Amino acid sequence: MNEYIQIEFAGITKEQSELLLAQLSDTGFAGFEETEKGLKAFIPVPDYDETVLIEIAKQQKVTFNKTIIEETNWNEVWESNFDPVIVDDFVAIRAEFHQPVKGAEHEIIVTPKMSFGTGHHATTFMMIQQMRQIDFSNKTVFDFGTGTGVLAILAEKLGAKKIVAIDHDDWSIENAGENIRRNSCSSIELIKADNANVDNSFDIIFANINKNVILDNFSVLVKQLSPGGILLLSGLLPEDKDDVFRKNSEYSLQLIQTTVRANWLCIKYSC
Repeated sequence: MNEYIQIEFAGITKEQSELLLAQLSDTGFAGFEETEKGLKAFIPVPDYDETVLIEIAKQQKVTFNKTIIEETNWNEVWESNFDPVIVDDFVAIRAEFHQPVKGAEHEIIVTPKMSFGTGHHATTFMMIQQMRQIDFSNKTVFDFGTGTGVLAILAEKLGAKKIVAIDHDDWSIENAGENIRRNSCSSIELIKADNANVDNSFDIIFANINKNVILDNFSVLVKQLSPGGILLLSGLLPEDKDDVFRKNSEYSLQLIQTTVRANWLCIKYSC
């Protein structure tokens, strides 16, 4: 039985919650739940470093409570708190135990677990909104940091002919695989890897992770983007924009659009 540590920050502001989520996602935390009272973050017991957590909490001037939970208990908690996500009238994301959502063009069924990217968070929500504006017909797609696999699944539903989805986290690979099968997808290749170098070229590339990982892999992402292709980035805070723009100045991708939702940033480039 895998055990996880739940860290709960209560009585924090929305801005503190967003900053904590961004920082903790860089330090091994594999799942998050934003609540009315604050933020819960989850990490496998072997990956937990309390010294790092204390330093982050000190920076943000917050306190936390720690609880150890078992995998099965986590699933029960997550399922009991998981509500369907509806992105405009474009995509509905729900669990199998929910009733079908009426009025959405596409429906994605996920197994709610610890993987990041169920659509509840603003970054995934914005990525899905941007995908509505992109022609996926017969295109090749690279999903770097796939999490639950939702974006890769949607890409196939929108007509992509081949999708490569990678993640470094075992839990995400397991969950993405379940979700890919649950949605009867046949064009997604799922790979465990800790960097973006898959030695291929793609018409459309997603990177919904965080600033440090995006900047570390920016040159590889650009190298693997086909001429005329689209690079869609999120997992960024508005204050990260200048760092990303400076990085892009080395490669001169064309900026198409920036979008902000709930103090998170999404950037669309073309090659």
